[in-house]
Amino acid sequence: MKFLIATEKPFAPAAVKQISEIIENAGHKTVLLEKYTDKKDLLNAVQNVDAMIVRSDIVDKEVLDAAKNLKIVVRAGAGYDNIDTATATANGVCVMNTPGQNSNAVAEMVFGMLLYLTRSGFDGTIGSELKGKKLGLHAFGNIGKLTAKIANGFGMEVFAFSPSLARNPERGKEFNVTAVQTPEELYEKSDIISLHMPKNEHTKESVNYHLLSKLPQNGIVINTARKEVMNEADLLRIMQERPKFRYGTDIRLSAHDEATEKFGNRYLASIKKCGAQTAEANINAGLAAATQIVKFFADGDETFRVNPKVLEDISI
Repeated sequence: MKFLIATEKPFAPAAVKQISEIIENAGHKTVLLEKYTDKKDLLNAVQNVDAMIVRSDIVDKEVLDAAKNLKIVVRAGAGYDNIDTATATANGVCVMNTPGQNSNAVAEMVFGMLLYLTRSGFDGTIGSELKGKKLGLHAFGNIGKLTAKIANGFGMEVFAFSPSLARNPERGKEFNVTAVQTPEELYEKSDIISLHMPKNEHTKESVNYHLLSKLPQNGIVINTARKEVMNEADLLRIMQERPKFRYGTDIRLSAHDEATEKFGNRYLASIKKCGAQTAEANINAGLAAATQIVKFFADGDETFRVNPKVLEDISI
């Protein structure tokens, strides 16, 4: 079997070495495509491979249709909206992610951004402390749980909302988290919001003026999730209306230059999405992806499958 590691943004060399060892020790062959700049390179590389590991690389219908022998693609990370899961299902391709492997790196980045924003960009002016502040976690998956643990260490009071947590609020007690029943309640109770939801039809632009306006005048929102969950026009509006409102993001706004000019160090954005860009997360996600593919071919293990095996019949 040929396993393609296709990464426009490569794994660390140490990770590539260990991933290749897992693949080759199981009797398979590693094919490597790194730092490619033309989609044609990916289209050529996917021909005749049986499995593929990607990071943020776009695996769309064109790529999947070109990969005639492909049985499985694994996204080394939690989010998988870069993969066309419907076409994968139609083509008989299993799609997996590696949940939890990048979680600690992202959770730590939340607090790096919070410290910058609460200390006014370390510009020498008076800032504020995190101790005693109320943190609201919008979604409560692996990253949300680790963010809660770190927040406990800062002496913060933590609230969280997710549909599953609202149904079973006792789950929050293990993390010293108070579950709330609605997003509105979360924003009303919080000084700071940290976003951790996936991008889908329900979450797109769901963080809007209605929710943001429920935060205090000096509220803070941290977005290490997806750009699309934030209603950008509503965010810019509330930052304009509230001179102390702050926003930190791992995904630059479309209006990045405007926000930088208007809001100064009240707006913080990383150069590129880098919440999972640590040596540890890099290695963990890559090794998990390789191990999952090996198990898939060895014994049919589909534990982390994220796409259905068969498309739903929506005909009338």
